[in-house]
Amino acid sequence: MAPFLFSNPTKIVSAQEEKSLSELMREMLRGKVEQQTGYQKAKQRHLSLLKKGLNLGTKGRSSYTRDELHARGYERVDVCP
Repeated sequence: MAPFLFSNPTKIVSAQEEKSLSELMREMLRGKVEQQTGYQKAKQRHLSLLKKGLNLGTKGRSSYTRDELHARGYERVDVCP
């Protein structure tokens, strides 16, 4: 039984891209690190916004109550009896 020229899928990919396995691994790891770094930066940016808060023009007070928000003005109708 003759061995396959490319028995490993990673070798196939490296041959298709005309790169060594080491070069492919470096690129993949670099991309993974950049992705994680970008995620962490975005997470920190959003967490700081949550701490700081946003100006919604309400000066920290709402003009309605919780009950007013949940008032329906009609009786609940059950769809499934």
